[in-house]
Amino acid sequence: MEHASRRDETGVSPAACDAALAAETPQYRLTAKAGPLWAMLSVHLGALLAFLPAAAPTRGILLFALGTFAVRTFCVSAGFHRYFSHRAFRTTRLVQFLLAFIGGMAVMRSALWWASQHRRHHKRADQEGDPHAPWRGFLWSHCLWFATVDNQPVRMELMRDFSSYPELVWLDRHEWFPLAVFVVFCYAVGGFAGWVWGANVSSVVLCHATFALNSITHRFGRRRYSISDHSTNVLPIALLTFGEGWHNNHHRWPGKARLGEGAREPDISYWGIWLMEKLGLVWGVRR
Repeated sequence: MEHASRRDETGVSPAACDAALAAETPQYRLTAKAGPLWAMLSVHLGALLAFLPAAAPTRGILLFALGTFAVRTFCVSAGFHRYFSHRAFRTTRLVQFLLAFIGGMAVMRSALWWASQHRRHHKRADQEGDPHAPWRGFLWSHCLWFATVDNQPVRMELMRDFSSYPELVWLDRHEWFPLAVFVVFCYAVGGFAGWVWGANVSSVVLCHATFALNSITHRFGRRRYSISDHSTNVLPIALLTFGEGWHNNHHRWPGKARLGEGAREPDISYWGIWLMEKLGLVWGVRR
């Protein structure tokens, strides 16, 4: 009885999570009805337009693209992952919404969907039921899992700590809205080239860097901790994803806001969280 009533950092009882996941019948079929699949294909096609003379980037456009990459990567890393998935810190409702809204511009779907899939991953890491299990193949764990029947719904039973916020539920039901705002913003700032580089090229890099956490950091790299799954630490991916590539560290201490351990493991997202804490925007940072 004691175990069943206990709650982890997400506020959801382990027994409820286990029961919900055990009741699932995985369907590993790809589906063309996956709306995010078409959004992903669109940004890839848009990125190919970078070879056109009309999309030739100026220095300002390249800096703009780097900025859109950095801001959205931080919101996925610190927001979708460390906050919405693991409750590694606390914040105001406004900052919570901004992390969800700006993160929703990253072609990674909504905060509720992303976090629910990630919580499934931690409950079944590298086992049956892991939404992007690496033993199903590199391409599967990298991106095909994103467009399967089984992985389309939000697992609301795993997100009861955040599903009570109507603005987050609205963003989940209208996940196209942040993307549309982002496209209009990029075009308004930089015209055609701004859209190609700021919205498409940067999104392709962001998406594949994030997907590499599933496909590469559960296959290759070094392991500081000997744990039940196959998570590893990979420096290049950690740099691209603002610290997420210290994946073995994270699987050993999933609730921590800081993934990099020591000066040789830079963790840009943690530095951002530290700065936000100093500014009073977040508190209760779990170290």
